[in-house]
Amino acid sequence: MKRIKILLSLVLVTSLFTSCYTEVVVDDFANDLNNAPGITVEQLLNSHELWYVDINSTKGFGETPFLQKAFTISFIDGIVYANNNLVGIGSSGNGFGIDVANYNAYNMVLDIDHDLDGFSTFDVFQIDSNTIELYNPDNDTSYFLDGYSRNNFDYDFVFYDNIHYFLQEYEAWEKVYTSEMGALNEFDNENYLQFLAGGNDSTFRSSQDEHGISFNNLVWDYTGIYGIGAITGNLKLKTLTLDYDSFDNDFFELSVIDDRTIELFHPSSETVYEFKGRGYIQYLKTSSSKDKSGVIKKDKKRKSVKNKISNDRTGRER
Repeated sequence: MKRIKILLSLVLVTSLFTSCYTEVVVDDFANDLNNAPGITVEQLLNSHELWYVDINSTKGFGETPFLQKAFTISFIDGIVYANNNLVGIGSSGNGFGIDVANYNAYNMVLDIDHDLDGFSTFDVFQIDSNTIELYNPDNDTSYFLDGYSRNNFDYDFVFYDNIHYFLQEYEAWEKVYTSEMGALNEFDNENYLQFLAGGNDSTFRSSQDEHGISFNNLVWDYTGIYGIGAITGNLKLKTLTLDYDSFDNDFFELSVIDDRTIELFHPSSETVYEFKGRGYIQYLKTSSSKDKSGVIKKDKKRKSVKNKISNDRTGRER
């Protein structure tokens, strides 16, 4: 009888030790999985050369100024680079843009000390292999960034999809060419155009001052509303409507010749105009200024808007 009890005790003790050993092994395995080293925030930020700021996906009612103006940002060796301008995008800074801030990344937190806007901190979340979320707890707003390499990033698409910002990157546009072909019309008298940024995103001004005057000395004769539209099937051709109360709206087909020259085709008169940008504005800082007419010119700020499609025009043949 004692032998049986001793045998049963040994079996029970062995079973208990085996069970404990099994639980310890399982728990250790689970801990190994949970504590497995993952991608660091620095590695995540460096996983793509360019991060496109998808402004239309922003969630929240706050704003982080330097993200509102940037088309792309990049994180390189503690420095933040940004493409804030469309003029020169793809070539400026070898495609990265300009140096705008310093950063420090740790524990899925990103601290950025912007050259002008100062300090901002973000919680970083990886949405998928190509998308990250930067959440700013100070203003309860999330920005979503899509990752690209410089080789596969479509700089042209960004340029033409945001062309209204391109028009704002010069203090003035001076008319430098008017075609001999075309009927006389009121717009023949307009020699300068200006497209205001910031809070006046849909406001333009025009001047009939003589050619060659410094943009700082221009007298703006008219202030009105303008609109940019897309043309179906042609990314690089846009519509431009200038609302002139005195002689109705003027409608143009807008094309870009180079980073400083635009062409306006006036279908109603069949006249072609060329304008050159004067006074390039590089968006390094958030600022506002008042010109001699008293109009406040604000810094560029991207907004969640899309170009409208113009279905009634297909564009003239080129």
